[in-house]
Amino acid sequence: MATLPNQLPTLAADPTGRSIGLDLPPGALLDTTVDGTWDEPLLWRADAPAAPGDWLRLASARRTAGLYPVLVCGRTGSEPHPDKWELDPDRVSYPGDHDAEEVLAELWEEYAAEAEDTDWPGLAAAGVLDVDPDVWAAEVTDALVGGAGPLAEPRLALVRARRSADIPAAIGWCGPVNLTDDVAELCAVLRSWEDRFGIRVVALGFDQLVVSVAAPPRTLAEAEAIAAEHYAFCPDNIEQSSNDSLRAYAEHEVLGARSWSFWWD
Repeated sequence: MATLPNQLPTLAADPTGRSIGLDLPPGALLDTTVDGTWDEPLLWRADAPAAPGDWLRLASARRTAGLYPVLVCGRTGSEPHPDKWELDPDRVSYPGDHDAEEVLAELWEEYAAEAEDTDWPGLAAAGVLDVDPDVWAAEVTDALVGGAGPLAEPRLALVRARRSADIPAAIGWCGPVNLTDDVAELCAVLRSWEDRFGIRVVALGFDQLVVSVAAPPRTLAEAEAIAAEHYAFCPDNIEQSSNDSLRAYAEHEVLGARSWSFWWD
């Protein structure tokens, strides 16, 4: 697949982005990786904390510049913003080169099969959209910047990506490094969730990911099927939660949930 042009360097000479159809607040281009300075910017980040409506105002950047909006944020006790995240684009492959079910099946076998005493159950059936995924993503980001959830100091960022699911790979995010060396594998799963559940990647922290969900499960059986995918995708969500079983996790964290949060130890 042809490389997506990177419009971020344009912002060095045109900080407002008007030449590429944007109207940005003051911000900075970030190119810091675990190995030093990357050869081009990985993302643009606003200087000021995000406010309700900011994500929606920059949603058009996807069409005009190939840039996806996402909140970048800290968590109590973690590195607050991407210049301290030890990003590593060199270790990331292309999400489209991975099969979501194969990724989940392998992770299930390694992390969940023994605890659950069962083989990989397969992918959950697709949900039914009851809202436009981008409209709902804007609602979830507004709630996050309004103080809902565990995220600290959220700021708006723009990342060069073909789709929301690719954002972690596009910046070389290493939040799940204890699970996989290549976050593109998890981005393949995120792509599948985009297709089946209308998710959008709305927030990233040092080791945390939040997605909006436009087609949530409506029954406990549906939620349990998705919870199995969550277990493979992020074992810490289940093993370090207050829920005492996968069924309890499905009931309390997945059933009807309009956003999913993941954290890797």
